[in-house]
Amino acid sequence: MEPVLSIQNISKSYGSVQALKNVSFDVPAGSVFGVLGPNGSGKTTMLGIILDILIADGGTYSWFGGMQKDAARKQIGSLLETPNFYHYMSAIDNLEITAAIRQAGLEDRERVLQLVGLTERKTSKFQTYSLGMKQRLAIGAALLGRPKVLVLDEPTNGLDPAGIAEIRSLIKTLNKEGITIIIASHLLDEIEKVCTHVAILKKGTLLLDGPVDDVLRSEDQLEVRAADMQELQRILQSMDGITKIRLADNTLQLACAPGIEPEHVNSFCSGKGIVLSHLLLRKKSLESKFMELTS
Repeated sequence: MEPVLSIQNISKSYGSVQALKNVSFDVPAGSVFGVLGPNGSGKTTMLGIILDILIADGGTYSWFGGMQKDAARKQIGSLLETPNFYHYMSAIDNLEITAAIRQAGLEDRERVLQLVGLTERKTSKFQTYSLGMKQRLAIGAALLGRPKVLVLDEPTNGLDPAGIAEIRSLIKTLNKEGITIIIASHLLDEIEKVCTHVAILKKGTLLLDGPVDDVLRSEDQLEVRAADMQELQRILQSMDGITKIRLADNTLQLACAPGIEPEHVNSFCSGKGIVLSHLLLRKKSLESKFMELTS
């Protein structure tokens, strides 16, 4: 299936600071795609470029297989900053203004209010809304006109746990409706819980991209020691399923492929005449994997 968005070698600098460095990735149709990285990694710059707010210094991108930009923009809803509504007006009246700006029909207001769960509060003034409700209304405004893609920059930023849960649930609901969603976030937990695919940026450089389960898969780590450490390292280099060996503090740290258990390593070493004096399995969290990638 053709990707919704294809990015090829995008670069962008601000003076001497290079915000993006030849970044390339595809966003599959129907995915919830996370652009993940610490603050300053280039996430917001990337969203600005693909929404025609910023101009890239180099590289190209295309929506929907090369659709003309004006036509493609009508298929994209976005929320890049704090919701900008009139505090003294109701949700339904605020959406009337947004619908006029977006040239969407007024009848679409009821549909998006239903989607974001605000129908019962549609006549309440915006100033009476919780932060989570305000964010849901902003997403509703971005959904006017039935876009095929929704682009969100840090959609849970500043929300309390209840608000975060509301937005995560809404994102999953919208995705089930067939909307492709692109989210920029510095929160690993957010990406892990709602996204199907991810691209990880660090200081403008793409580190990894692909399905979340592949990119963020945590690797268990084995620690081993023996009387003859040089011989132990030599024989382990010939063992299938050991993907990385690192020596630290007179201990070998082994990254293992899925299915490789401590007993397999112990048996392999024993068969080669090596008796292990230390064998320990350390579970590696997704957080430590992310910190290792971006630190």
